[in-house]
Amino acid sequence: MTASPAPADCRACTGQPTPFRFTAPAIRLHYKAVSFLLALLACWFAGAPGWAASIERVEVKHDRIVLRFDQPIADASSFILAQPQRIALDLKGARPGGALTSGGAISAMRLAPRGPDGVRIVFDLARPTLITEGQFGRDGRELTLELRTVDDTTFARAASERRMHFLPPFTMGLAQAVDTSGYQVTVPIPPARRSAGLPRIYGDDDSRPLVVIDAGHGGVDPGAISPLDGRREKDVTLKIAKAIRDELLRSGRVRVALTRDDDRFLVLQERFGIARRLRGDLFISIHCDSVGSGNASGASVYTLSEVASDKESAKLAARENKADIISGVNLASTSADISSILIDLTQRETMNASASFARLLGREAQPLIPVKANFHRMASLMVLKAPDMPSILFETGYISNPHDADFIDSAEGRHKIAQSIERAVQVHFARRMASRD
Repeated sequence: MTASPAPADCRACTGQPTPFRFTAPAIRLHYKAVSFLLALLACWFAGAPGWAASIERVEVKHDRIVLRFDQPIADASSFILAQPQRIALDLKGARPGGALTSGGAISAMRLAPRGPDGVRIVFDLARPTLITEGQFGRDGRELTLELRTVDDTTFARAASERRMHFLPPFTMGLAQAVDTSGYQVTVPIPPARRSAGLPRIYGDDDSRPLVVIDAGHGGVDPGAISPLDGRREKDVTLKIAKAIRDELLRSGRVRVALTRDDDRFLVLQERFGIARRLRGDLFISIHCDSVGSGNASGASVYTLSEVASDKESAKLAARENKADIISGVNLASTSADISSILIDLTQRETMNASASFARLLGREAQPLIPVKANFHRMASLMVLKAPDMPSILFETGYISNPHDADFIDSAEGRHKIAQSIERAVQVHFARRMASRD
């Protein structure tokens, strides 16, 4: 989220080539002809119905905003504006229409077109309020935004962050063209540079779902290091992973495997590769956050998106994705380009399942451990890129913050983190079983 609208894309800034950069006189007629043709096509498509969804209604309830569309939209994102306090929501692939109903924390709202195929809705706030989660309905035609009242300090901090993105259940129009029911997709596991045996699976009942816990970093990769006492992320995450394993096994509802149960280094692809070879049903990578300066604190969870939800997410992705580069040697193999429509849809469904579990974890963790106001974030993290297995990266707290570090590295802290995971896992698989009945 950010305090001001994101600027329009600048090709000169992004390094993308500017189209039709012709200077020779002989080419100018070609430029004009192409420009005229593009203008005709733009007018034609602008008048074609069905390219943008109409907003049927926007309804504000005491703890949520519900938006309904006549067909799926392409994308949604929000950011916070301060002085006065507002929430801005951008909808791509939508056009104005329908009834607006304010109430609760929303004192008023206004809606206006944004670009050729988008709408911006601005919600004026009666009190400082944040969007904590956003979830599309299964048909992609309803978006529910969960609201939480906060204090002025928390709101001001959120206003300095960047956008939150909300993931539609499928690319607009694609699910209408392809029947996705009853298919299975398997993608070859990228080869590891060294052989790695499969870890032990705890739990005897093969009919129970398998949760794979990944203790981040390890071996020659210590992860983040506390500037105060030299505490290493790899040691803290391993202790937390074992506590989660024990809590899940006590529940008796799932089987559990650890990608590592000692101080060893694993390539990022090996981590989710192990989980896929074990046919895991859920993958949870445990980490500790860190900042170079400031006193940030609280847990957060990341799910996969090729577009980071904020600047901090992009920095985390850049840092974690470099974990395979040790002493200047890149140990990661290049992943294959996944272009199949079915695989694309599978990964989209997997991303939605991951986001759903992240929301559950946020709900269960909030009463037990310190969490960030914008708990659920998205980033392009290599360790989450299994296309057919719901996966999250759980930043349990900041090892750079002495209070967070003492909590997550204590027996009490590990127990509460494990409880959060166990409760979310329980609901996750109960919902999955109910959806199959």
